[in-house]
Amino acid sequence: MEKIKTFLTTRLGRYLTIAGGMLALACLYYSYRANFGTSSAMAQSRHRTFICSETGRPFEMNVDVGMTVPVHSPYSGKDTGYPAELCYWTADGSAKTVPTPVLLNLVVGKKGPTFCPDCQRLVVGHNPTPTEGGKSPPTETEYRQRHANAR
Repeated sequence: MEKIKTFLTTRLGRYLTIAGGMLALACLYYSYRANFGTSSAMAQSRHRTFICSETGRPFEMNVDVGMTVPVHSPYSGKDTGYPAELCYWTADGSAKTVPTPVLLNLVVGKKGPTFCPDCQRLVVGHNPTPTEGGKSPPTETEYRQRHANAR
């Protein structure tokens, strides 16, 4: 014990003590971060809705660094999962709280616009959520009429 006390009074002993204390603090910091998780905003940004392009069924998945699209689908058992756009509209043009996941035609290489299978309204990339006093997107019929008149 006396040898340790003597060693700690030397310059090298003091430097090693300081370095050990800093290492212990770093370990405590990383241990705290690992055990108490990330912020709720970060967790929400990682949690995404995907759609299996073969079955059309939606599923939830956490996005991790290095993941590529398409992701593995639990329904087809293959890499057929694509990010879903969420549609918050009803057929009558009012907003709803539980969205319908929609697979965009563009994402899977199909031509033409995409319409929600639930409400038949236009769905686009980064589909906007309803806002107070905002106008609902056109139905498929309205969209086709507008674009037929434009030709």
